[in-house]
Amino acid sequence: MTGMTVRDAVFQTMRHFRMTTIFANPGSTEITFLPGLPDDIDFRLALHEGSVVGMATGWALAMGRPAFVNLHTTAGLANAAAALASARTNRAPLVVVVGQQDRRHLAHEPFLAGRLDGLVGDYPVWTGQPARAEDVPAAIARAHHEAVTGAGPAIVVVPMDDWSKPAAAERGAAPLEVRWGSAALTDRVDELSTVVDQARRPAIIAGAGADDQATWSALVDLAERLGAPVWQEAFGARAGFPQDHPAFAGHLPPGRSAVRDVLGGHDVVLVIGAPALRQYPFEHGDLIPAGTTVLQVTQYPDEAHNSVADVAVIADPAETCRQLAVRVRSRGVAAAGRPALAAAPPPATGEPLRPAHVFDLLAAGLPADTILVEESPSSRPELHRRVPARTPLGFVSAAAGGLGFGLPAAIGLKMGQPARPVIAVLGDGSSLYGIQGLWSAAHYQVGALFIVMANGGYAIMDRLAERSGLGKAPWPSFTEVRVSEVARGLGCPAIRVDTYEKLVEVLGEVLPGLAGRTSPLLIDIAVAPDRSYG
Repeated sequence: MTGMTVRDAVFQTMRHFRMTTIFANPGSTEITFLPGLPDDIDFRLALHEGSVVGMATGWALAMGRPAFVNLHTTAGLANAAAALASARTNRAPLVVVVGQQDRRHLAHEPFLAGRLDGLVGDYPVWTGQPARAEDVPAAIARAHHEAVTGAGPAIVVVPMDDWSKPAAAERGAAPLEVRWGSAALTDRVDELSTVVDQARRPAIIAGAGADDQATWSALVDLAERLGAPVWQEAFGARAGFPQDHPAFAGHLPPGRSAVRDVLGGHDVVLVIGAPALRQYPFEHGDLIPAGTTVLQVTQYPDEAHNSVADVAVIADPAETCRQLAVRVRSRGVAAAGRPALAAAPPPATGEPLRPAHVFDLLAAGLPADTILVEESPSSRPELHRRVPARTPLGFVSAAAGGLGFGLPAAIGLKMGQPARPVIAVLGDGSSLYGIQGLWSAAHYQVGALFIVMANGGYAIMDRLAERSGLGKAPWPSFTEVRVSEVARGLGCPAIRVDTYEKLVEVLGEVLPGLAGRTSPLLIDIAVAPDRSYG
């Protein structure tokens, strides 16, 4: 690296790890890094750091490898905190380079000097602050490896004067490649198959960690041999099983009593690629019915360590399920999945549109390989009931629960998978948390479709307040907000829909060509609040 600057060496590192797209919202601490980028380095601007990280998260999930993010010092990193939490919970690998004031006078705490230690808590899988400018390229290489291994964001803090310093001639403290050896699974699979074969009525719970073609195929084989129903984990970031398969039983409820009711007739439950078990409201009692044995297979050690499983196996879900499907005895019976759901009848004259009307039309018109990004909390259960994920990466949601993920993530997913149809189903309140992302979609001609379920308020909070029994909610509705008008102001084409006939017309025109769209479109749909949540 003789004669190269640290900046030059970092570009080489980025090329080596195929991180040649930079997602950023820069400030002055990035001015020594970004101007004059090489022609093979792409730059993608978003107007808020939450959108930056959301877009990068979608891109990383689409590509299956780390995305490169550049953030301004304190304000930039702090603004991105919620999005970084979502990236961590969604297992999205990110390399996040955060700018810092000039190293030469940091001791004086100049203007924009960042107190960055712990600013985003424990959400990064690793944080590095290189001791010398020469250590920056290796720190970014290490961040790549940490992001892959830890399945989340890894942060490197780089003072602004480091970029122009001479690169080190010697090798840095990071390997060029990290490869994982695979331990023999035979003994573990034999143990699992023995327990499963003794079960009278096994069941399967699949989660986001099973969302790939190999695991889907292996789980289908396993479910069919066992005649076992397959449940999707509650609040999962992705679909772990084809939801149009006859064995699919639906989404697991998030509360303990309902989980016990669902699993009460099963003596063995296999949890694949998911926590055992994720929940939302606190309820007294055990998660698992008495007498039920839980076997868990996950590639993530933290899911295994924080688990109610009787046996947790840390291993590749696809290979484990493939071997298990070969070893278990075939039951020769078909699992009873969930019963078919009748389509919602069109609204009568004068009646409002409801989420079910929208979702039935989406289910009928969306191509099978559509990537659907969900961030509509009050209508999520209705979406789950009516719009199945039919291919891997067919469903993406924010597992951390924070708002602002869905809109920019859909943009990043379409950037990473331009040949696939991408649609985001958003609440009107949810969309406002990441609305700046529409400018990026319009500027970079990203052909994602944004469906906004406009009920004019925080419907999910209204329902929760009603159930709390504590009195009237203090927050107002916001029926005067028109997301379609905001979208147009950001350069994104938008349509407002308030009748069933108009909805049928618009979706009939848009959905058939969704895969080939080269520009974004937002459809702002007036719907009545869904009162059936949960």
